[in-house]
Amino acid sequence: MKRIELKSYGKINLSLDVKGLREDGMHLVEMVMQQILLCDDIAMEWNPEKGKELQINLSTNRRYLPTDERNLAYKAALEMREFCREKSRPLPEGKLDIHIKKRIPVAAGLAGGSGNGAAVLHGLNVLWELDLDVEGLCTIGKRLGSDVPFCIMGQAAENENLKERFRDDPLACHCALATGTGTELKPLPPLRSHVVLSKPPVGVSTAGVYKGIDSVEIKERPDTVEMIRGLSEKDRTLVKKNMVNVLENFTLKEYPTVVYTKNKMQELCGRDSVLMSGSGPTVFALTDSRDEAKSVCRKMKEDNRESYWTRTTC
Repeated sequence: MKRIELKSYGKINLSLDVKGLREDGMHLVEMVMQQILLCDDIAMEWNPEKGKELQINLSTNRRYLPTDERNLAYKAALEMREFCREKSRPLPEGKLDIHIKKRIPVAAGLAGGSGNGAAVLHGLNVLWELDLDVEGLCTIGKRLGSDVPFCIMGQAAENENLKERFRDDPLACHCALATGTGTELKPLPPLRSHVVLSKPPVGVSTAGVYKGIDSVEIKERPDTVEMIRGLSEKDRTLVKKNMVNVLENFTLKEYPTVVYTKNKMQELCGRDSVLMSGSGPTVFALTDSRDEAKSVCRKMKEDNRESYWTRTTC
């Protein structure tokens, strides 16, 4: 039996712009993604058994989560088996147990599910001795979802069980510029900051938001070049100036509770420190200290039970 435990980290979008629409209906984006320390725990056990078809057993501490092919972690295992088939490698035979301890809110715009899928790809890369680099893992991750490759890069940089393996890999990073459909990634200097997250008790459909944004006027867009300069020069003022998420133009109009959450966080942290992550509904705020983050989090919990304080990884 072989075993590995990994951290599956969340992310926030420091900026998000929609640049156009492909013929296949996929949106072209330009966004800066930053990993945060809030994480799920992924434990994997591999029991090889010759002649036995791959058996995947997935469990979680959240009863409402699917434990079959609807779960990205389960899909990730299937994709790794398919990779072995495509590369004419021996197919894995035996039993794979995956347990996910969730902390990251579900369907929150924080890449919780994508991170779980990324962690399974990393884990099987070790357990099945596939020796893939970050780029190779990202190629497989693209099949699972647009946020998965960034999660792969971030986990390679932060997980203690992976750091040595990817120490010299140029794609192991905590922050990146994502373009195309979100899977073309360029490492960036990370932002060092404490963060408050607050998720209103509402579900937001990512597909619905992207569909709706096409019919909404966008008056303000982030200056990505300035954002990158702010990160490079560690200029928080420049970073905050370009913390713009164009998807807010649709989500805030459709979900009043997200508007309320953002307004309250702006009152507590300042207008330029607060932004919605991804398609929502989670809103985050950058704070100057851990004490401030803890204080703001306590106040946000009065309205949204799923409120957390954490920090970025760097």
